[in-house]
Amino acid sequence: MARLPPVLDTHDLPLAELCAARLDGELFAIDDGWAPLDEPDLPAFRAAVTALRAPRSLVIERMSAAWVHGAIVAPPPVAQFCVPLKARIAVIGDHRAQVREVRIDDDEIMRFGGVPCTTPVRTAFDLLRDPGLDDDDIVAAVASLAASHPRLAADVRDRFDAAPRIPHKATALVRLGRAGQSMRSGDSDAA
Repeated sequence: MARLPPVLDTHDLPLAELCAARLDGELFAIDDGWAPLDEPDLPAFRAAVTALRAPRSLVIERMSAAWVHGAIVAPPPVAQFCVPLKARIAVIGDHRAQVREVRIDDDEIMRFGGVPCTTPVRTAFDLLRDPGLDDDDIVAAVASLAASHPRLAADVRDRFDAAPRIPHKATALVRLGRAGQSMRSGDSDAA
């Protein structure tokens, strides 16, 4: 018998069966899918949940990637994806998913169970420069990423130093400084 994936949708089982399993306490609803109650909350699981919103293999990025990496507690209401500039894609007309074309190198993408996602450094780099996101949310997400990836702040700063002209660089550096202060004050609170 074939094993079901860790995140189910209506392609795996009919909606009535998924809802019945949820009512029986076997599954829980998460974003656009359902998962067994004992499914571990790991990056591969979160990536599979996010990938349900993508009609094809897109790279998970920004706040969606922050959720996959465990830097925020819930998936964003609008899933965020990107594709390399060289990839030619049709417009995606889903109001619950954003897709943008970006310049991205292969080493800035990691895979969780085959689902592509930006690395923690690329995720922080993109979040820090995004003018459409709330400063406090970004600072908290980047501080959380940096807490579990000790070289992140230095790697992101090196990336900004290597690019003298980049949109929203000044804002990004202020946010990065705030994330560092947040981490330092969190360290001193824990001591």
